[in-house]
Amino acid sequence: MHAYILRRLALIPLTLLGIIAINFAVVQIAPGGPVEQLLAQLRDTAVAATARIGGGEGAEAGPGAALGAGDASAYRGAQGLDPAFIAELNRQFGFDRPAHVRFGLMVRDYLTFDLGTSYFRDRAVLDLVLEKLPVSISLGVWSTLLIYVISIPLGVAKAVRDGSRFDVLSSAAVIVGYAIPAFLFAILLIVVFAGGRYLDWFPLRGLVSDDWADLSWPARILDYFWHLTLPVTAMVIGGFASLTMLTKNAFLDEINKQYVVTARAKGLSERRVLYGHVFRNAMLLVIAGFPATLVGMLFTGSLLIEVIFSLDGLGLLGFEAVINRDYPVMFGTLYIFSLIGLLLNLISDLTYHWVDPRIDFGKREG
Repeated sequence: MHAYILRRLALIPLTLLGIIAINFAVVQIAPGGPVEQLLAQLRDTAVAATARIGGGEGAEAGPGAALGAGDASAYRGAQGLDPAFIAELNRQFGFDRPAHVRFGLMVRDYLTFDLGTSYFRDRAVLDLVLEKLPVSISLGVWSTLLIYVISIPLGVAKAVRDGSRFDVLSSAAVIVGYAIPAFLFAILLIVVFAGGRYLDWFPLRGLVSDDWADLSWPARILDYFWHLTLPVTAMVIGGFASLTMLTKNAFLDEINKQYVVTARAKGLSERRVLYGHVFRNAMLLVIAGFPATLVGMLFTGSLLIEVIFSLDGLGLLGFEAVINRDYPVMFGTLYIFSLIGLLLNLISDLTYHWVDPRIDFGKREG
């Protein structure tokens, strides 16, 4: 097993290189880079200024009149601007070098976790990631833990009581969780519990209160969970349905196997059969989905939740970087996301072996 772990750790850098290379290539052919974004802002600013000075006539004349006539360049928004100015922008953003040179420099810096500097925030990307990470970890970890704590017992109970009244009634909650996305639950919770229309029990913004640093430690903990209650509840309600049905179906599949019949024939108690034999085998499939669930909750699943509750986390940071074409932040967050995902996949395999020692990935590869 130790050899398997070492091989998996050795594959992580190669996998990261492949992920970064593919996304870097896609970005090179995607329209609208950071230089064009900046030129568009300059053009809009000039148009607005001309419109104010000319009583609106500049706006009717269009962007070309605002910036002056000029030859077309690589950027549509660059028309009328000094080519030397365009060249200086390209130099500042690093686009005066060939793509393969920029990629090589980026990979070299990433080996030392130098993720570069944000184009539009003028801050180190690593500092931005570390600043936003606690918010995403808080949402992702607590949501994932609660989803597993709720879904596994509920799925087991539904499997044991398959077809019963409990199974039918609990399926209604599962259907609601399937049908309504987390962000709609978030809006509903705000309307009902955060002063939207009815009750004003929970805060609407931030992860902690403004005076959090002045509170005692018990008060800080309570304040932290007070702010987390609504966003985590929205994510749990929107995410528990899939895992509940996965657990139920995995249990039903194991219960119908021959070894369960044999165990019951030997006189083992139902509890011993279910939790001594069935549970261990059924949980393998559930454990396999843990990394994907956690990564999804950490990043993609919490994006709209972060926006709705004004939580400044990694999901929101990555989304804004894509909108603004902030390439260092885009690739820096992608690098961190991918690294965490690969490590969690390795942890998942180790958990497989811990749950069922018969599964030895090292021997299987041999």
